[in-house]
Amino acid sequence: MKNLFDSKKRELIFIISTAITIFACFIFVRGYSPFSEGTDDYFHMYINDVKVGDFSDEEEALDLLLEARRNVASRYAGTAFMDFDYRIESENVLTGDVTPRSEALAAAEELMIASLKETLSPSYTVKMGDYMVTLAGETEVETLLNEAIDRYNPGGRFEVRLVRDTNRNFGVLTAVVVDTQKDREISNGPTLPSGGMQTYLDEQTNLEIETNEEINFQDYETGLISISFVENIVIAEGYVPASQLTSLEDAIEQVTKENDKPFEHVIQAGDTLSGISLLYDKPIDEIMENNPDKLPNANATLHLNDTLIITQTEPELSIEHVERNYVDEDYDAEIIIIPRDDWYTTETNVIQQPSAGHHRAIVDQHFINDTEAEREVLIEEVDIEAVPKIMERGTKIPPTYIKPIYGGRISSYFGYRNAPTAGATTYHRGIDWATPTGTSVMASCGGTVTQAGWSGSYGYMILITHPGGTQTRYAHLSSIGVSVGQSVTQGQVIGRSGNSGRSTGPHLHFEIIMGGSPVNPLNYIT
Repeated sequence: MKNLFDSKKRELIFIISTAITIFACFIFVRGYSPFSEGTDDYFHMYINDVKVGDFSDEEEALDLLLEARRNVASRYAGTAFMDFDYRIESENVLTGDVTPRSEALAAAEELMIASLKETLSPSYTVKMGDYMVTLAGETEVETLLNEAIDRYNPGGRFEVRLVRDTNRNFGVLTAVVVDTQKDREISNGPTLPSGGMQTYLDEQTNLEIETNEEINFQDYETGLISISFVENIVIAEGYVPASQLTSLEDAIEQVTKENDKPFEHVIQAGDTLSGISLLYDKPIDEIMENNPDKLPNANATLHLNDTLIITQTEPELSIEHVERNYVDEDYDAEIIIIPRDDWYTTETNVIQQPSAGHHRAIVDQHFINDTEAEREVLIEEVDIEAVPKIMERGTKIPPTYIKPIYGGRISSYFGYRNAPTAGATTYHRGIDWATPTGTSVMASCGGTVTQAGWSGSYGYMILITHPGGTQTRYAHLSSIGVSVGQSVTQGQVIGRSGNSGRSTGPHLHFEIIMGGSPVNPLNYIT
């Protein structure tokens, strides 16, 4: 009986010992998070809903997440952009497996690499007016801008350098063009004398006075004296995906190639269409095509301070450069305009014809790309004084005139012609538009009806007097819709076209009369 009891006792001890051993191994080999009642003490970390591992401490999980991110970022140049979500879930357990750190770290890195969108690279975005390009480094930006000025920089005397823009936030640069020759002169320049600043300034002042007294053409060094950018240049540092960077070769092509760019020319006193054509080296036909409303034909009147659209071929980045030259040439004096407030701007009278002069001079010529924009005379000797053109010109804006019908075909122009029928005049005082009988005829300009009725060879005719005394005539009508003394507005229907009077077919005869004489309507219709 005793032996049986001892045997059962030994068996129970063995079972208990074995259980304790297994439990200890489970704790110390796989890891164990001791149970704490009411406290979450077991943590599961997920990246993009994929489980990375199990942890006994939340801080340990977060530390591993940061280490994995640093490891992935260090593998790529620039800044790695990873798009991933993570979460840590917790629970309260008695025991639990803890994932080995190396295993969890490898899993986290693999999931982060899978979420890597694109590497962000250092970038320099160059804004030049309305145009922008993004390059990889400062050296590329300087190379691009130096290529832009190279066309006007023979010998490479001038050089573009990037400097911090102190008026803007950190990370913004601008470009300056430096005269390398003056840089050398400054670096090798004189030091201040021992007599002090005032003595030095006095000496320089005396030197300038003496030099000015002896100045002549030989005292001026000719050639290129300055280069600058027309557009304001701003360079912003940052990071962008590598795919958004422009290669230096493509950037140079984009910035230096020439494109058609429109700009406005303001009509000045003395301007002519042929003169504007010569000024911009543009065919008259092209200027008319760009301004059909203001230039219906080559004889159209130019109105003071009006604007014309001129298309110039220019690069994206415009360069202003100043050249100092010696000239021996004929020159014209500026036109002298005498304003006449009681005249329209279309009325002029030349009092004195111009005569070219001749001079020798040192001039600074300011160019925008290849176009001379300004000329400054520094010193000159005049052999023959230029005689200026003196002209009177009106200041009143003339009334506008519109075409009095819609459609129609010009069947007879203003001026001398062959008589279309017996008894018709050979000098045509207006414009004829062939149009079906009954077409609506509108007042070309607002005014007061002076005549309305039958008028001999004109047939049924309307005459309107406008502010300033100009008049318009509408002839060969089939019907009249206004009466003498009636005020009409521009565009108001005043009658219907027809074939009355001395006429070879249905049409509208239209005249504009200024100062009692007919003028070509096509020069005034807008």
